Amino acid sequence: MSQASKPIVQPLKSLDQALAELLAFAVPLSQAEALATFDADGRILAQSVVSPLQVPPQDNSAMDGYAMRAADVPAAGMVLPVSQRIAAGSVGTALQPGTAARIFTGAALPPGADAVVMQEECEALEQPAGAVRINSVPKVGQWVRRSGEDVTLGAEVLSAGQRLGPAALGMAASVGMAHLQVARKPRVALFSTGDELVMPGAVAPADMPPGAIYNSNRFFLRALLTRLGCEVTDLGIVPDQRAATIQALRDAAVSHDLILTSGGVSVGDEDHIKPAVQELGTLNLWQIAIKPGKPFAYGQITYPIVAPGTPHAACHFIGLPGNPVSSFVTFLLLVRPFLLKLQGASQITPVGYALRADFDWPRGDRRREFLRVRRNAQGGLELFKNQSSGVLTSSVWGDGVIDNPPGQSIARGDTVHFIPFAELLA
Repeated sequence: MSQASKPIVQPLKSLDQALAELLAFAVPLSQAEALATFDADGRILAQSVVSPLQVPPQDNSAMDGYAMRAADVPAAGMVLPVSQRIAAGSVGTALQPGTAARIFTGAALPPGADAVVMQEECEALEQPAGAVRINSVPKVGQWVRRSGEDVTLGAEVLSAGQRLGPAALGMAASVGMAHLQVARKPRVALFSTGDELVMPGAVAPADMPPGAIYNSNRFFLRALLTRLGCEVTDLGIVPDQRAATIQALRDAAVSHDLILTSGGVSVGDEDHIKPAVQELGTLNLWQIAIKPGKPFAYGQITYPIVAPGTPHAACHFIGLPGNPVSSFVTFLLLVRPFLLKLQGASQITPVGYALRADFDWPRGDRRREFLRVRRNAQGGLELFKNQSSGVLTSSVWGDGVIDNPPGQSIARGDTVHFIPFAELLA
């Protein structure tokens, strides 16, 4: 081969550069839907929630006990007549000077009262009947929950772009929100390529033909997509044929926001994804400087919206590497933030922590590494012995990854940057 005909080798992209370019394509979906608050766990809030009331609405008791004026009990042992009984949900009358009200947790403080003494510090008396001895000196505001101390009228209690969890749903309910505006679920078509792939259950392990492997990627990718709030269409395994690949992509593009594939994004004779996407739209094939997970593809497949001559719509395409750990890691690092941005999420970067390495990693790779590790009882990190991109066991055994810079060796006792799977899988 002459010098002029040699293929141009493109430099590897950094992960940060690849992520920035990918996110630039992720325009948030414009549609939102009203969803019952009961059913909104895990969804992305599309419209901020502003409180129409104070929480709590009135000053109320934080304890079972007695409400009184603090000035009426200058010393321990004072005896006050009990003028009323106030349970949660009922409203008392104005408290007369020199009297106490029997009150229960959550009940509104009667007008005139400014303190509560818990029942453990009080003694109900038989003589005189209907009186109570106060055995401690109250301070103004003691055991009183003030109106609005949790939420004030007009306050924004939940922000658009927030991913809703159990506490957020409780907060929405506390200000009367029976329904919430949430981002529409991204519609994702998922398929694998590779004639070597076999579905579990189709062939018994003892009968697997030479060269065949079970399709593990399909299972964890579908689970990851579901966790991210996607509506997933599983298109199964597409044969290693150019025409079949083109047809699968064309059919999926019309009704989905994203097509996600694993395998077939390299440059081998049986890797048909690249030319198929290029025939139907545009493709950026990136070699990313990470380990595991170098090959990664992003593109768009266009299709007519209404009729010939009208503008074309586009469906996102992302192609992941076929090796299971490479596919798993690149999904977490690139596809996850892409899908979160599509839903308008405000927080797409996982939180990492500085922890101690309890192992040696003497030779850092030229690429940025994501080493599968797990925390031990001593607060350090242990390394899975086999970091190969084909060893999915490492991702089951581990509870996170170390984000290790290029060329960085690790000595036992060094501080490293740990990202837990709990963050990446949330």
